[in-house]
Amino acid sequence: VAEPLKQVLAAVEKVLRSPARKAELLCPTGVHGVIEAHKDPEFRRILNKATFNLADGMPLVMVSRLQGHRTAGRAFGPDVMWALLGRSVAPGTSHFFYGGREGVADRLAEISKEAFPGLRVAGTYCPPFRSLTPDEEEEIVTLINDSGADVVWVGLSTPKQEQWVAAFRERLSVKLLCSVGAAFDYHTGSIAFAPGWVKMASLEWLFRLLQEPRRLWRRYFEIVPKFLFLILLQGIGLRRFPEE
Repeated sequence: VAEPLKQVLAAVEKVLRSPARKAELLCPTGVHGVIEAHKDPEFRRILNKATFNLADGMPLVMVSRLQGHRTAGRAFGPDVMWALLGRSVAPGTSHFFYGGREGVADRLAEISKEAFPGLRVAGTYCPPFRSLTPDEEEEIVTLINDSGADVVWVGLSTPKQEQWVAAFRERLSVKLLCSVGAAFDYHTGSIAFAPGWVKMASLEWLFRLLQEPRRLWRRYFEIVPKFLFLILLQGIGLRRFPEE
């Protein structure tokens, strides 16, 4: 296990050992999330209030190191999820999977239990592709709270998943809410993991683009130049960005 992932797991397991159910937020964030936070002050506040903000992609790690944070490392959302599932069997931590296309959360629960015998899955829920009604929101809150889940994994898209965990945080009696996006699709096989050499070369973004060009090309060609331009402005002292 890589050192950044070890550090994340140690911190998260400390939360899970606590009897308190404060619904701490874990948000792996990539360049897309950073640009969304730059555009949307409310989304930025959500990330700032998260207990764990993780660098989900190597571009953020490289920029952090260039800015003097030499120990910065990547904590890839799907890796965090899988490692935590594996380490939660012995203590009996229970998990709830929320999100994904129809049947994906159920399939993820099956695969997880096959990979980690004894894993406690408290439940699954596939939300509709629209805003929830107040009655549906209350139904979901009751479903999750009655399940006794310790951890809720949320597999929507950014910024929807972060907005969801922020909106439901005060209503859920759980220990941890994790917005992990495509982790559901990675672990159910809809998206292939990049080979090791691709990760080492920091080309995972290109590997993803080649897998889903129609969905990702516009996002990449909009946010990557903007991200680099903003980093340049910050680096030469022409732009400062609010922390809140």
